[in-house]
Order: sequence, then C-alpha cells, then structure tokens
Amino acid sequence: MSRYDEAKKIYADLGVDTEKALDKLKDVTISIHCWQGDDVTGFDSRASLSGGIQTTGNYPGKATTPEELMADIDKAFSLIPGKKKLNLHASYAIFDEGEFADRDALQPKHFKKWVDFAKERNMGIDFNPTYFSHAMVRDNLTLSSPDEEVRKFWVNHGIQCLKISEYFAEETGVPCVMNIWIPDGYKDIPADRFAPRARFKKSLDEILSTPYDKSKVYVTLESKVFGIGLESYTVGSAEFCLSYSTQKGITPLMDNGHYHPTELVSDKISSLLLFNEKIALHVTRGVRWDSDHVVILDDETKEIAKEIVCNDALDRVFIATDYFDASINRLSAWVTGLRNVQKALLNALLLPADEMKKLQNDNDFTALMCLQEEIKTAPFGDIWAEYLVREGIEKDYLSQIKEYEEKVLVKRV
Repeated sequence: MSRYDEAKKIYADLGVDTEKALDKLKDVTISIHCWQGDDVTGFDSRASLSGGIQTTGNYPGKATTPEELMADIDKAFSLIPGKKKLNLHASYAIFDEGEFADRDALQPKHFKKWVDFAKERNMGIDFNPTYFSHAMVRDNLTLSSPDEEVRKFWVNHGIQCLKISEYFAEETGVPCVMNIWIPDGYKDIPADRFAPRARFKKSLDEILSTPYDKSKVYVTLESKVFGIGLESYTVGSAEFCLSYSTQKGITPLMDNGHYHPTELVSDKISSLLLFNEKIALHVTRGVRWDSDHVVILDDETKEIAKEIVCNDALDRVFIATDYFDASINRLSAWVTGLRNVQKALLNALLLPADEMKKLQNDNDFTALMCLQEEIKTAPFGDIWAEYLVREGIEKDYLSQIKEYEEKVLVKRV
C-alpha cells in the first residue's frame, strides 16, 4: 500500500474524501502577480518605486526586460501545480522601439505581447491600474488630488485600464479582474479628511461611467490602512472601499497585509460573502504591517483558505497573490508562496467541515476541539505529494531554480 493509500484511509476514518479534495483543488485558479520577478519596476518608467510601497534586497538576476520576465514566469509556472492566471500592472506595458504612451493614454495594443503570451499558455489575465511610481503622483495623491490636472490624469488612466481589461477578457475568453488601489494619504494628521475621500469618490464615479461588459470585467476596489509616508491618513480606507463597492455593485478586495496587525482577514470573509456575489483577495504576509513577505503556510493563510472552502465559496472568491522579496531568489519566492496558498486550500479541503459545523451547532465544543486537534496530525503531506504527482510537478523545486539561477540569472547585467 502506497503512502497516499494509507493517508487516504486515515482521512476516510475522519470522514474526509481525499479524492474529492484533490479533484476540487485542481480546478482552483490562482492569479499570480508578475511584479515579484522585477521588484515592481515595470517597463514604462525607470523611476524608483514610490507611492507608499517599497521592495528591499538586491539578490542577483532581477528581470529587466519583458523577455526576461516572461522567461522567469514560465520557469516559475512550470514548478507550480494547478490552474493559473497572469496578474499584470499597467506599468508593464510593452512598447515598440521608439514608441511611448503615458499612463493616461495606454491602449490595448501596448499589452498585445502579454495577450499572446497568455493565449499560448491557455490562461487569462487580470489587471491593475498603476497609481504609483510616476511623476504625476504629487504629494502622495492621485485620484484624490485637489490639483485637477493630476486628478484627471489618473481618472483617464483608470478609464484606459478598463478598456484594456475588457480587451484581455475578449482575447483570452476569461473574465478579467481589474483592481483599483491608490496610495493616497498624508504622513501627519490632516486638517480635512472628508474632501480627499469626496474627490476619490468623484474620480471612481468618472472611471466607472465608462461603459464596460460586467460579465467580462470585474472591477475590484482595494483598501489599505496606511503606507510609507501615509502613516496618519489613508484616503482609501476599509470603510470607504467597502461602502463604495456596496453602493456601486463592484467587488471588494481585501489584502491581508492591509489591516492593523490585530485584524484578521479570515474573520472578515464570511461577512463579505453575505453581502456580495463575489469578493476578491490578495494573499500575502504582512510582518507588523503591509510588508509583502512571501506567503508561508501559517495560521492566517490556513484560516483564509478554510473560510473560502468551508463556506463553499471557491467559485465566489477571486484569489490572487501579492508579495515581492528582492532579498532571495525571486523565482523561489514565487513558487514557495504559490505552493503555500495551494497547500492552505488543500488543507481546508481535507477538513471534516460538515462534522465540525454540526458539533458547533450541537454546542459540543469538547468534541469539536478534539476533532480539530486530531486533524492537525493527519498525514497532509502525503496528500500534497500525491497532488504534485497527478499534476506532473516535482516536489523538489529548489534544485531546478538553482540550476536556472546558475545558467540564466547570474549572467544578467
């Protein structure tokens, strides 16, 4: 009897069908962020990263061209099981030689190479307007700026991104999630909290007044508690973004690094599912704040997955990753983080959820605690290993990444 067969029997004794869990996991699509590969630099500007975010480290081999980034994505994806989407920022526009379009004038043609890349790999594309690292981010403000020239520039950027998102959906045949996040805020206590949010609302209204096919493009709005240089006031707070999403019928997006360290996104998922057809998540790992560390298989990642799976919401939650670490091999960061999201989902799929809910409803918290503790020592690793085998993916990815590093990454200037 194989290790998987033995593990399968152990889980069956706990009331869990491992085959059903594996079948569900292979159909879960995760949107994978392109910006891990080049430290969020993009290709439309060589300006340093700014706008309330930063990346640290100088590990060798950072991608500096579209071709290098695509090659790195291919290598990373070859080591990640399951269904995938590519998640792009607008700053990753690819221009022909001698061509340039500023962010308020970007067009679908500037992303054709990404569409070709995605279609060749049979996957969809998600998209993000890039409201940072640009000269028109003035005084840490974009869509909430009192400077009408600045505000309109970024409104036009959002409108163009809507058009590009629809182009992605039409070309790939897969709906596109377009996520809006702005870095707007103030370092110290503001005199007026209302007006910036009123301007942000006006800007969003103007962007969303552009006609688009809501069956092809899901607009999401991402909140944040604070960022570097925005410590005292963030325009796009959780209250603002949730209220606006509800009023406009768009999709709320929660990034689990964007809240106070004592807040847990896992605890918020059930509430949002009660009032929204769909919700969206950026899975990351904040250390004390939104530091975008590589996802590990920690308690909160497992709780996030449990809330999705045990509420039968896999088809209602857009799952994406969002982190960047330049202190380690960037491909390893991609693969480690993505595999851990998938491990968390598999862990949730292997829970005896119905029995656990029944025990809670019966007020039998003694039995519930015993079952929850018993499942922790079930042979999860053997089920994960079986999943990798069925996906044709080797368990050991570090040796392949090290070989790629020696042959490709260290040779980059």
